[in-house]
Amino acid sequence: MNISVRLFFGYFLVVGLAAWFVLNTFTRETEPGIRQATEETLVDTAHVLAEMAALELSAGRIGQGPFADAVRAAIRRSPQADIAGVHKESIDFRIYVTDAKGIVLYDSKQAALGEDFSHWRDIARVLRGEYGARQTREDPYDPTSSVMHVAAPIFWQGELIGILSLAKPMSSVAPYVNRAAERVKQSGLLLLAATAAIGLFFSGWLTWSINRLRAYARDVAEGRKVEPPTGGGHQFSELARALAQMRERLEGKQYVEKYVQNLAHEMKSPLTAVIGAAEILESDLPAEDRRRFADSISEQGRRLQAIIDRMLMLARVEQLQSPEGNTELDLEKLLTTCIALRRQQLDARHLDCQLDANAATHVRGDAFLLQQAVLNLLDNAIEFAPEGSRIEISLQATHEQAEISIRDHGAGAPDYALPQIFDRFYSLPRPATGRKSTGLGLALVREVARLHGGEASFENHPEGGGLARIRLPKH
Repeated sequence: MNISVRLFFGYFLVVGLAAWFVLNTFTRETEPGIRQATEETLVDTAHVLAEMAALELSAGRIGQGPFADAVRAAIRRSPQADIAGVHKESIDFRIYVTDAKGIVLYDSKQAALGEDFSHWRDIARVLRGEYGARQTREDPYDPTSSVMHVAAPIFWQGELIGILSLAKPMSSVAPYVNRAAERVKQSGLLLLAATAAIGLFFSGWLTWSINRLRAYARDVAEGRKVEPPTGGGHQFSELARALAQMRERLEGKQYVEKYVQNLAHEMKSPLTAVIGAAEILESDLPAEDRRRFADSISEQGRRLQAIIDRMLMLARVEQLQSPEGNTELDLEKLLTTCIALRRQQLDARHLDCQLDANAATHVRGDAFLLQQAVLNLLDNAIEFAPEGSRIEISLQATHEQAEISIRDHGAGAPDYALPQIFDRFYSLPRPATGRKSTGLGLALVREVARLHGGEASFENHPEGGGLARIRLPKH
């Protein structure tokens, strides 16, 4: 089957099913929506009528006074209203008023006087101080005989003296429901027709675009111009092979270019400092100044070495598809080893490093890379923690994953830095020295976590300080 035909059928099937689902849902929701709108109008009207009836009910003349006269006059009216194509010729409501016990004192149809309506849901709920409404069929076997009732309390001088219930037959709103459903069906047919037309257009356009893209991919991959094919057949497979070949050739080149650019940019600053210090050392300087500039050269040299080493490690990790060493590791033992390796730096800043492991936790992975990731996080915590404070390392595990968290009690990271803190070469000044690191440590942490099927994150702890996490799946 030609690709354009397959694309058209796939598109039409997806869009057609979505349109059917939406239209079907809309059709089913039309009647409930109109009923809800009707109920909302009845609520307003019932409360207005309840206020109008309060004086007459308190005086004991609800069935003979002006209120009853006004209702009878209203029922005799013929509105002759044209509402969205539906002609309305009569007033379709019923009003009945009960006393505070639910006994009917007034009925606009004169059919239920003296009856106890306290068991009906609309009256019973209002008597309990709640919103009262119900929908009841006059004929239990006729779904079109449903009548909606909405009740409102009648108060006089702050005391409940009765309840007014306003009833409206749902048959009076049926024409609007039917009209809305018919319009929805017509719109659905138009939508499907438009969908078919759009699908034909876009399938043809997409096929033409794919052919051009395939020609372009071959041109880039093979270094020559290729005429686009005039027919179909095996288009997806040919396109996949052309794009794969192009990707393999371009990605290697772009990867090298990106790293060369980044490395050159980051090495420029320390190299400038080294060259400047070396030029100054060529002059006759006091011994103290010579020592200071020599120390600067040494420091910048170490920075260059750190950038190169971490860049090489990061490049190696990014090229890996899976960990080189895939052994079972005891994470508690790994963390204890990392703390021991950084004991000198911890003692130099009088930092108390606490390890909390809730249970023996094992994962499979590359021990060297995971150790480097934890050491990078621990180095960050040491540099940002105030002298004499503590660093908290926690190892938590569930059935599916293990989580290593390292928290310092420093100032944390600024809010603007949080979204890019794992970006390559992004670094914040260290509080103790004001200097920046290589900006590659956290990028390496993220890549190591991803290589092991996990993730790395950093956030500011609610009680202060930074909180870094590595989550690893338990295989």
